[in-house]
Amino acid sequence: MSYRFMRIIVFFDLPVETASDRREYTKFRKFLIKSGFLMMQQSVYCKLALNQTASSGIIETVRRNKPPKGLVQAIIITEKQFAGMEIIAGEYTSSVIDTDKRLIVL
Repeated sequence: MSYRFMRIIVFFDLPVETASDRREYTKFRKFLIKSGFLMMQQSVYCKLALNQTASSGIIETVRRNKPPKGLVQAIIITEKQFAGMEIIAGEYTSSVIDTDKRLIVL
């Protein structure tokens, strides 16, 4: 079986002015983390999917769990496009193993 790995990147800008807004923000952020998304930057999360069908299902799950206020955007890109991303300022540091390899030796 052939897989075409895809990346789902979710961007969000949610209000945090009231206590209920902060609760909704925290609930959405925790949903993303529990769903397997990894934080790339503040309010930018990504997740690896096996193919286009799986990524469409993930997007639909995000759509069902979006907060009532604010802006949530998502984009699906191929793993090759994601690997071609350039870091222009700063440096990439992460303690999270983010790979599509099936065996990881620590």
